[in-house]
Amino acid sequence: MKKRAPVSIHIAVTFGLLIMAFEMFAGDSDYLSSPLFWALILIVTILLLIMNSIEDLVENENFKKLSEKEKQLFLQDKSTGYFKKLWNSAFKKQSPSEETDILIDHGFDGITELDNALPRWWIGLFYFGIIFCAVYMTAFAFTDYAHPDAELNAETKIQLASINEYEKNTPAIDLQTAKYNADYITEGEHLFKTNCVSCHSEGGRGGIGPNLTDNYWINIKEKTVFRNVFWMLENGSPNNPAMRPFIKEGTITGKDAEKIAAYIHHINQEKAPISEAVGGAAPQGEPAKWEQISSAE
Repeated sequence: MKKRAPVSIHIAVTFGLLIMAFEMFAGDSDYLSSPLFWALILIVTILLLIMNSIEDLVENENFKKLSEKEKQLFLQDKSTGYFKKLWNSAFKKQSPSEETDILIDHGFDGITELDNALPRWWIGLFYFGIIFCAVYMTAFAFTDYAHPDAELNAETKIQLASINEYEKNTPAIDLQTAKYNADYITEGEHLFKTNCVSCHSEGGRGGIGPNLTDNYWINIKEKTVFRNVFWMLENGSPNNPAMRPFIKEGTITGKDAEKIAAYIHHINQEKAPISEAVGGAAPQGEPAKWEQISSAE
């Protein structure tokens, strides 16, 4: 009679295949917490147990039809554990009498060939590889599974959603709570290019708006460059309606203003000014006596 793998092996393999299928075809990775997934696992397990019971009945009926010698051989084989059989099929050496039974009737120069069966574990891995490749290629062709761009977009959406949730629950940043952070300079440069470069030009050299890299300022409202820029972004310029109150209008957030102010502080206080000789706008306003940024700023 045909040898059968234990039902526990069938359940484990089926569970693994279901995990693989959900990993490739499910829209997200939260399926393990879904009641539907575990209901499917339960249904499949029950069906496998029912199938195993039916196979037991068929096996018992076929066993009755065997001769006494065949029954003894079958019971002897069945008494050997499944994993021990796998081990024996891979590593156990045949006895001389067993080699005689599987000896192929041809050879050369004293070299003979045995008709050994392939180990079950090897056959199992072979078929698993075929199934995995078929499922993987189907998932790759018809879903977003294993596509780096799709995975990046999904992760980006999750991160942006978490940032939005964080900002909703975080008090808005104003002039009193704004703090300088050198880590914001790079982001501040991008925000500056988006919102400010049309008037103040690349690098803050000035154009329609004044030069932000020199020490001459039209509006001096605070004691540091950082807080002065934040004040301007929050309230706009009293002298020029083109310099709008970006924060109050909702064009940028207080967090964005912090980053822009950090960038302008950087180009004004930590880099050489862009003078008229190298393409900067002429000084406007009066010299400012800025205080240094304190650690508490």
